[in-house]
Amino acid sequence: ISSSAYVSPSSDNFKINFSTSSTSATATGNVTGSPTGAASAATATLAGTTVSGIKANLTAPGETVSYTFYTHNTGEYDAFLNSITFENVSLKYSKKAKKSALNDIDLNIKSGMTVGIIGGTGSSKSSLVQLIPRLYDVTEGSVKVGGIDVREYDIKTLRDSVAMVLQKNLLFAGTIKENLRWGNENATDEELIEACKLADAHEFVSSFEDGYDTFIEQGGTNVSGGQKQRLCIARALLKKPKILILDDSTSAVDTKTDAKIRASFKSYIPDTTKIIIAQRISSVQDSDMIIVMDNGHISDVGTHDELLKNSEIYREVYVQQTEGGKDNE
Repeated sequence: ISSSAYVSPSSDNFKINFSTSSTSATATGNVTGSPTGAASAATATLAGTTVSGIKANLTAPGETVSYTFYTHNTGEYDAFLNSITFENVSLKYSKKAKKSALNDIDLNIKSGMTVGIIGGTGSSKSSLVQLIPRLYDVTEGSVKVGGIDVREYDIKTLRDSVAMVLQKNLLFAGTIKENLRWGNENATDEELIEACKLADAHEFVSSFEDGYDTFIEQGGTNVSGGQKQRLCIARALLKKPKILILDDSTSAVDTKTDAKIRASFKSYIPDTTKIIIAQRISSVQDSDMIIVMDNGHISDVGTHDELLKNSEIYREVYVQQTEGGKDNE
């Protein structure tokens, strides 16, 4: 749904008219930082569907700007919301850096896809995904979510839509319930259980004498590495993110548990775009798309079968892991 906003020279208020082929509505809002700034997100109801606007930069009152709306619940535009596009992206960690961490990255991830990322130490796998919630900003090019440059989003809105689970995500001192609600303070007990089932954590939590009221020591020192990772995944799921990023965050669980978690994702959060960084090929081989990173570049992209045929790096890692028995069965 596209429209334009006109900002009166004498007022910070604006009115947006927008329509589809069948119906129309009007949204109102205001401009911050006058005379220059950004239009705040506006909401309205269009054919019974709540729509929210992505903020648009306004150079001065009195100008007309393009303003685009997307639905935030099930509807014809949802398929666009979770897409991720990298366009000619390069990254340096600082302006003085002589070497780029990422070079010439072009990538299109469709909404709801499961994407695996494989690569050696120092290949900038983590740096690539950290551009999505703007933990870093690109040096060149652009990263877009839902077709909108991430730099155009309100930073809190963007980060609330993206959940990242790191290999060494920490738990804090408190009960399991309290740790889980760090992802969503308003989550019900039923939602906590559902998230833990998806992360294959419910069974071991239920085995504790106090269940979800079990006290976790600072840093999660009284649970195993695999249990800690699964609780952190459950906590991320409670955010109900549009995009879920797992950065080597199943490394401490066995391959059987890893497979159960991925199967749950496929069945219960099919619309969430999922990105899985892993050392084990078994963790990504059933992904819709696998990216092979090498020294800050994308070396190859394809499915598991395609990469076995066409990617020397991928094939070498696969043979090494399967013949060397590195996966824990």
